[in-house]
Amino acid sequence: MANASGFFSPSVSSWRRRMQPQIGIYRSGLLSPDGFSSRVFCSSTIQGPEKLSSGASPSESRVPRLVNKGCKLVGCGSAAPTLKVSNDDLAKIVDTSDEWISVRTGIRNRRVLSGKDSLTALAVEAARKALEMARVEPDDVDLVLMCTSTPEDLFGSAPQIQKALGCKRNPLAYDITAACSGFVLGLVSAACHIRGGGFQNVLVIGADSLSRYVDWTDRGTCILFGDAAGAVLLQACDSEEDGLFSFDLHSDGDGQRHLNATVKQNEMNDVVGSNGSVLGFPPRQSSYSCIQMNGKEVFRFAVRCVPQSIQSALEKAGLPRSSIDWLLLHQANQRIIDAVATRLEVPPERVISNLANYGNTSAASIPLALDEAVRSGKVKAGHTIATAGFGAGLTWGSAIVRWG
Repeated sequence: MANASGFFSPSVSSWRRRMQPQIGIYRSGLLSPDGFSSRVFCSSTIQGPEKLSSGASPSESRVPRLVNKGCKLVGCGSAAPTLKVSNDDLAKIVDTSDEWISVRTGIRNRRVLSGKDSLTALAVEAARKALEMARVEPDDVDLVLMCTSTPEDLFGSAPQIQKALGCKRNPLAYDITAACSGFVLGLVSAACHIRGGGFQNVLVIGADSLSRYVDWTDRGTCILFGDAAGAVLLQACDSEEDGLFSFDLHSDGDGQRHLNATVKQNEMNDVVGSNGSVLGFPPRQSSYSCIQMNGKEVFRFAVRCVPQSIQSALEKAGLPRSSIDWLLLHQANQRIIDAVATRLEVPPERVISNLANYGNTSAASIPLALDEAVRSGKVKAGHTIATAGFGAGLTWGSAIVRWG
């Protein structure tokens, strides 16, 4: 009964309380044979509990769990490359200055992958920190979601993270590609796996290395982006402790023209000739172009759509704006953050921002800022956070969550 912009509307929630049916959903996503069951199981194969034992192989599921659960954020972690590039450093290669950049964006430094650094290694480091804070062992992870638009393998990086963490039960791991909205989509996806599939511990990682797709001679874009990784652990809990109150998600493909990095065909020597048999074959090798962005249009889109999305999520959660302890937006531009906070009437002291030190780290920006705020003691257990991601696609979405 979930809809695309929130978990349950008030009318649906009241209907569920009256009827209380529980649909048997297995990890495969199929209903149990009887259609309705008193329990909802998490199982790789359709078996009863009597067929599962402590001696089950890693590929088999553990004892089935009730799915009528909530979920909560119990751990976070982050990692960034060691190389720091300041505005003054950029001024040596493009026509810009520290003042020009900081006034227009709020950014003073960014971190960039270099040498033998890898995005996968950053993601693994962030994930380990999140597991350590949550006091959860890698073997107890049921799912790894890697939210990234810059994987180091065309087929996705999540399985390599699962391997590096040492998850011996071979839990599912896959990538989510939604650029700067990716982490919020990952949160919602994790909640759906927990609530509808019986998963217990889900790692949600936001990680991007957009520096690899930046034209460093274009001062309109090269000043913005940096590399980093952030992670949170979502854990199943009793419904009374549920920490993901509502969400609101959207996309508009028409806006893709304002922010994109499209596939381009590389120039190729005529090494493999077609012999005239098939025109245009074999195809040329392809790669992605550098990031193309219309900054003014992206700004207008963000300050218009993000406050609407957060307000919608608050209404679905039945919460007033005054209930927000912290506003945590994708760290794209300080002017966007300030404009959204103003429209939502959130005072500056309740806005989380670390943009000055890292720049726009795409899917990593929200978990990176959250981790710093938690570890510094700013965000405490029980605090309510309104968070939103927005960017390429165009996509945007918000979620109202409680930390701890």
